Formats: sequence, C-alpha cells, structure tokens
Amino acid sequence: MKNIQQIFNNEMKSMSDEFGLDYSRVAVAVSGGADSMALLNLLNGYIKEKGGKLTALCVNHHLRAEADEEAAYVKEFSQSIGVDCQILDWEHEPLETGIETKARSARYDLMTRWCADNDYPVLFVAHHLRDQAETFLIRLQRGSGVDGLAAMSKTIRRNGIVIARPLLYFDPRTLRDYLVSQNIEWKEDASNQCTEFLRVRVRNILPILERELGLSLKKIGTATKAMAETKKMFIKYVDEFIRKRCRNTYGCGWRFKPQDFDKLESEVKFRVLAELIRQVGKSEYPPEYEALKRLQDAIMGAHFRGSTLGGCEILRFNDLIWITKESKNTETLSKEQWREYTALHPEVLKFRLPYKLRLNLVKKNKKK
Repeated sequence: MKNIQQIFNNEMKSMSDEFGLDYSRVAVAVSGGADSMALLNLLNGYIKEKGGKLTALCVNHHLRAEADEEAAYVKEFSQSIGVDCQILDWEHEPLETGIETKARSARYDLMTRWCADNDYPVLFVAHHLRDQAETFLIRLQRGSGVDGLAAMSKTIRRNGIVIARPLLYFDPRTLRDYLVSQNIEWKEDASNQCTEFLRVRVRNILPILERELGLSLKKIGTATKAMAETKKMFIKYVDEFIRKRCRNTYGCGWRFKPQDFDKLESEVKFRVLAELIRQVGKSEYPPEYEALKRLQDAIMGAHFRGSTLGGCEILRFNDLIWITKESKNTETLSKEQWREYTALHPEVLKFRLPYKLRLNLVKKNKKK
C-alpha cells in the first residue's frame, strides 16, 4: 500500500494553496464510520505536524438505538489520540418523512454553528470517491447539466464556514485498508443498507457497472473532474460579466443592459441570471433549472415586463433589466415616503428607478 498519509498531506497542501485555507484551527465531522474515522486519523497526523488545533464534532441524531454507543466510541477514540471531541445533540420532534434530508440539514447546521461560535473557519468532511460517483449518477438520473455532473466540489461554504473534502478522490476501499493497517475499528450504520434511499440503490449498482461495463469509480471520478473544469470556466465568464457589465443598485439589487446580456452565449446567460438571483434572494442555491430556462427565454422578449423567481423581482424598466428583492403585494410606497427618502439620499435621483426597487430602498432604510 502506498503511504496514504503522505498522499493525504499532499492533498491538504494542494487545497490550502488553491483555496487559501487556514489550518490553524479546524474541525472534522466524525460519525464513527470507516470514512470519517480514516479522515480523523489522517487529519490528526497532518494538523499535529503543522502545529494546529483539531477538534472532532460528532452529531448524535438520536434516530437509532446505537447512536449513543457510536458517539461515545468517537469521543473515546478521539481522546486516545489527543483530539478534543464535542458531541452535538440534535433535539427534534418524532420524524416520519424526509428523515435523511432533515438529519443532513440539522447535522450541517449544528456543526457549522459550533464552528462559527468557536472560531473554526474550516470543517472537514469525509466524502470520498464512491460518494462522488453516487452523486454523479444520481444527478445524471435527474437530467442535470454541467454543474450537476461536476458532482461535489472540494470546498463549499455554508453558514460562513468552509466545508472541505480532502478525501473526494480517495477510494473507500483504500481507506478501510488503511484503518485495518492502523488497528482502528469503525462502526457500521445499518441505514447504509436501506434500499428505500436512492443513494443506497445507486451504491448497490456501482459494482455491477464496473463488472459489466468497466465503469469504475476512478473513471467516473475522471468525468466529474472534467465537468468541474468546465464549470470553473463558466464561472470565470459569469464573474467577468457581473464585474464589467452589471451594476449594484444601492445594495438592493442589480441592473444590466439587455443588449450586453444578449451578446452572451446561452449557457453564460443562464448562469448570470442564476448567480444574480441567488445573491439578491440570499439563497444557498439558485432556482431550479427549468424555471431559470423559462426566464432566460422570456427576458429578451419584446413583451417582457417582469417576473418573479427565487425570492426576486426581475423587471424590464427604462431599457435596463433589474433584479431586486420580491415584495409582498400588500406593500406600498407613498409619494411622501419617497420624498422623505430622497431628501436623505439625493444621489438616487440620478436614476429612474423601478417602483419595486424604490420600495426596497425605503424598506432597507427603515431597518437601519
């Protein structure tokens, strides 16, 4: 077996260089399963060498009889290798539907909140090559485009915390071999065998795809990397358009010239709308693909005057496209309110502003 610790250390350095990660105080999500136990031990070796501080976070969902025992094992093992461990309890009402989704959301909220409260800018999670392959196939089944088929990225940001995935292209079989070589035990989660979950069904067909078609985890991983590079190129074009051609309107939205927008390739148009709506709507994710495509097709039409999507109002006014926060139909702006606002902010009189944006400017001023 190759020196997995050295391979892992090289990946950690590469991620630090690419994403500017600070490893002085980091947390790691540990469930007690093989993947997270391997990550915990590998991280401990790296962070100790760098003189940093590592804390293990274990979320007890209280959904299975074994949960308390697994959390206790994680804490005991963490302490045995000199790593602090925090058990985070998820308090919830009885759950009947959407258990997996709700548990995942609660898990990330608990861990990122702990990281924010304790000044830990990076949280490591143990997603690996099989997880990446499963995500690719699930998104392929849903008809995803480039972004979906790029599957998981090495880093994302949630609640102000960087979620980092240094094992994303490590084969889980290698991780288990590593644990055996280190005499480290792990706990098996019975829910990983529950075929009610799509991900488990996809996981079960992966060996068949490899045996019958030669479609290995490594080959799927190579495809996701290629898609990720394409995604990165599109992001560069989108960022350039927003920086050069879009104007932020007093912190209440964006505006751009339709003729500039019309010169873009279709895929870039789609992504510009997705990013601006995501920003204005303050959402973690952009609106659904089909809804965005309908807006993209409509926005340049001669009869387009306005639409709502993703918590935003998209308007055509004064030969510009405007994106601002969606307001309730019951909200109104009087002439007197606008006069009072412009008396305090005369600079806004330089532009003809759509009514919905003026309404949001006044609302924002009241909150100060």
